[in-house]
Amino acid sequence: MELEIREFIAYLHDIKKTSINTEMSYQRDLKKMWDFLKNRGVMSVSEVKELELEGYISYMEREKFAASSISRSVASIRAFFQFLWKEGVITSDPAENLKPPKVEKKAPEILTVEEVDRLLQKPDRENVKGIRDSAMLELLYATGMRVSEMLHLQISDVNLQLGYVICHDHEKERIIPIGIPCKKALEKYMAVSRPAFVENKEETALFTNCSGKAMSRQGFWKVLKGYADAAGIRGDITPHTLRHSFAVHMLQNGADIRSVQEMLGHSDISTTQIYLGMSVNKMRDVYMKSHPRH
Repeated sequence: MELEIREFIAYLHDIKKTSINTEMSYQRDLKKMWDFLKNRGVMSVSEVKELELEGYISYMEREKFAASSISRSVASIRAFFQFLWKEGVITSDPAENLKPPKVEKKAPEILTVEEVDRLLQKPDRENVKGIRDSAMLELLYATGMRVSEMLHLQISDVNLQLGYVICHDHEKERIIPIGIPCKKALEKYMAVSRPAFVENKEETALFTNCSGKAMSRQGFWKVLKGYADAAGIRGDITPHTLRHSFAVHMLQNGADIRSVQEMLGHSDISTTQIYLGMSVNKMRDVYMKSHPRH
């Protein structure tokens, strides 16, 4: 099978124009599969049956391979045997019905309204760094935008007079309104902190680090983690947590799902409906804990 794997990798390189990293990944996955099959007496590609491949997937599951690794291996195996079948090397495709294990999607972590309040109160609004951090946290929670979208904002994307920001999502852009607390935090940041950080007048990034360069994702993550710890928030808080919390809190307070979908920039409403389910579950929990005749 070594020959067939080499021919497949050559096909990927010459015809499909795949990257070196992709080719190495395929080669690594297929070599592991071939080592497994050889140890079970399979000597050629024509001897590989669906049962042997299912046995390999079961082996990876027993050995606690990451679900992402197993899924990638299944994709590699399916592509390899489809190539062999199309080339006439084998008469039937043993990987045609091969499927990766189902992975249960974890519900995204969200903060309670009280936890968000504690988090937003932590930055010290008496110094330039705290003023900047307050503006970033307020903006994320006010809009539900992705962290990458916030960090790509330019000064020209903010309209404080009319109270909105223009968020760029790949080739699209969407206008998201902001409330009074966020507007005030941004006004103070623009007037006090940003001029203190940015000496280069050509820098157009809205949020910068203390050196006046555009804020990085890693830099913001450290900022968020520090305030979360200070606010006594337990659990796995990430830069995406405020986006999830925004969506659930909006729905809990009566926002219609289409509006939330538009503000989040979801192309498919089924993605937004995850938050609707979380909102209903949260309300059920509150009801069971609070209603005297539950």
